[in-house]
Parts: sequence; C-alpha cells; structure tokens
Amino acid sequence: MLRVVAVVAVLLVFVYGLVDVIRTDRRSTRGISKTAWIVVMILLPVLGAVLWFLIGRPYNIRPTPQPTSHPTAPDDDPDFLRNLEVRRRNQAEAERLKKLKAELEAKERKLKGETKADDSGDVN
Repeated sequence: MLRVVAVVAVLLVFVYGLVDVIRTDRRSTRGISKTAWIVVMILLPVLGAVLWFLIGRPYNIRPTPQPTSHPTAPDDDPDFLRNLEVRRRNQAEAERLKKLKAELEAKERKLKGETKADDSGDVN
C-alpha cells in the first residue's frame, strides 16, 4: 500500500511539473530554455520536477488573461459608453447653438423692424 501511494505521489509531482513547464511562457523560464526543461522532466521525472520548482519556475506566476472572443453587450463596453456620452454632449451642444442662433435671428429681425418703423413713422 505504501508503495502504491509513493508511486502515485511521484506520478502526480511529475505530471504537475510537466504540465506547469508546458503552460509556462518560454520567455519567463529561469535557468535553461523551456525545451530543455521538458527534456530534463522526461529524463529525470522526480529530480526534474524538484529542480523545476526550485530553479526554473518564474518568480511571478500570473495566469495570462485569455482574450474574450465573444461579443460584449453595448452596456458592458466602456468605449461604447464613452462614445455615447460624447455623442450626447455633442447633440446637447448642437441644440443649444441652434436655440442661440434662433434667438439671435429673432433679435436681429426685431431690431430691423424697429429701425424701419422709426424711419417711416417720423415725418415732420
């Protein structure tokens, strides 16, 4: 029973170490290249796994984020929301400018109307 547990433990350490070497980015391995680590792991299963965990494994192991291939909803997309806000501001500014232009034209018409009334009504 003890032998079976020992064999299973060695097999687990070997498989975990080998999978860890394979999943590690080739630029972040320490010591020797990734290919050399795989060869060492296969030739010296227990010693290779121990050496990998002590010497070869990168210091900061962060899982690389997998790019999302599915489309995101518009309300989850920050670029879409930012563009939506910019469009809303631009539309509000255009409406404000249109209102100011209409007020200016009304004032100009009023001024022209007063000037004509003053010129024509003042005959002495």
